[in-house]
Amino acid sequence: MCNGKPAPPTTTQSPTISTTSSTKKLLEVTNEELRSHNNPSNAWCAVHGKVLSISDFAKRHPGGDVILLASGRDATVLFETYHPRGVSEKLVEKLQIGVMKEGEIPSSYYSWDSEFYRTLRTRVVARLDELHLSRRGSMEIWIKALFLLTWFWYSLYKMYTSSFSTALLWTISMGTAAAFVGTCIQHDGNHGAFAEQKWLNKLAGWTQDMIGASAFTWEFQHMLGHHPYTNLLDEEEDLKKEKGVDCPMVEKDQESDPDVFSSFPIMRMHPLHEPSWYHRYQHLYAPLLFALMTLAKVFQQDYEVAMSKRLYHIDATCRYGSKLNLIRFWFMKIITSGYMIALPCYFHGIARGLGLFVLGHMTCGELLATMFIVNHVIEGVSYAKKNVEDDVPTTTAASPAAEEKKQEEDEKIAETKEVDTTIHPPSTMYGQTPMKQTRSDAVAKSTDGKIPHVPYNDWAAVQCQTSVNWSPGSWFWNHFSGGLSHQIEHHLFPSICHTNYCYIQDVVEKTCVEFGVPYQSEPNLFVAYKKMLAHLKFLGNEKVKAS
Repeated sequence: MCNGKPAPPTTTQSPTISTTSSTKKLLEVTNEELRSHNNPSNAWCAVHGKVLSISDFAKRHPGGDVILLASGRDATVLFETYHPRGVSEKLVEKLQIGVMKEGEIPSSYYSWDSEFYRTLRTRVVARLDELHLSRRGSMEIWIKALFLLTWFWYSLYKMYTSSFSTALLWTISMGTAAAFVGTCIQHDGNHGAFAEQKWLNKLAGWTQDMIGASAFTWEFQHMLGHHPYTNLLDEEEDLKKEKGVDCPMVEKDQESDPDVFSSFPIMRMHPLHEPSWYHRYQHLYAPLLFALMTLAKVFQQDYEVAMSKRLYHIDATCRYGSKLNLIRFWFMKIITSGYMIALPCYFHGIARGLGLFVLGHMTCGELLATMFIVNHVIEGVSYAKKNVEDDVPTTTAASPAAEEKKQEEDEKIAETKEVDTTIHPPSTMYGQTPMKQTRSDAVAKSTDGKIPHVPYNDWAAVQCQTSVNWSPGSWFWNHFSGGLSHQIEHHLFPSICHTNYCYIQDVVEKTCVEFGVPYQSEPNLFVAYKKMLAHLKFLGNEKVKAS
């Protein structure tokens, strides 16, 4: 948000830390200073209030230079979620150069106080070890990648050399293959989950550029925006945006999801957004907009982000501040324009060649959007918001009997330390908070009437409340979607290869039930798609506010 409120004062760490060899002086860093160290050659990040210098370490980082995405920002979410086995305290101590100055730690919507995510990580790692599965990819995904790349290039070749009527079919095939390259290769590569080898992850991530889009821009929108802050919007920043106010980047709040809500114009996808008359028809025109998604990213968003070095509220200097990365960006844009636009025009004429290019992109966009959007914009999913004016959960008037029942429930929940009036809990488009019900159900099923405390805004719990699975546990649909069918598992463990999700799904679901955290899943993609359209229709026809 603009002129964001700092977090409540906390006990700061000592300005020195003791080691076995020496005592190291620590800097006291302001938020502005942290954000200024946002380029690959001079990168700092903050983790739970500790300031780390990561420029030199990026060359040795097991996950590759993906760590540089943390440059100039609070990277607590990235630190916690990309290391399921944890990080050595000695390594953190070695990288630490300072602490955030008191009152300078940016306010966060999330809590890290419960045992829920720690328990999840321990159990998931134990399952992988039990099955002798690598956290990152191995032969299973590599064979799949080879098949998909062969499919893409062969379809492209046949599109060139076939008659126009047959080329239409081959461009649809090429667009389909490109979508699967996006979900099954580059997705894991850019998350650092495709392989143990850094160069293989980088190569897999590069396939995003191969199909026409920029992997760097994707990293900002997906890994720095959508993943850490799923379905979360900063209400104050959103209001300023509506008024045309664009405050300096240093004053912007990074905790806001730019993915689903900015990928499709003229659509209302969050209850916080004001409806317009045309939203009444969004469930009808949505499929067409889905098809145009990749075209908009390739020809508009990529260039805007590369030249402005920002994606909405996200500073993009950590990638586009590098001359080598800019060379890669422009080189791949020129090369892909050649084999995806120029060559089709050469073989089939300009009009038909452009038509083939657009058809291929629309096929790719429709398939990608279909598999992705049902995971976060669907009936029953929750939305979150921060920096609201009153900063406490709202309630609606109820009958005396309902009030008495609510008081009894609150007294029971209070025994498990559930009440949290400092944030607005994630809620559905109807203003309901599903986690209240799942917590009550878990308490009822427990032997002693108590369950471990999990705040509504616990980071991992929010991921479960804002994501939905389809065809859970299915090996086939997991492979088909590149793990998108196991969206909850993916959001909880983005650095685990998608081929593993069907093996850890039951562990995640059982742990959610035990802790009283929602775990929503649909039987298949078709049911999920139908519910997604119904959800869009409701959002477009009624003015609903998340509470």
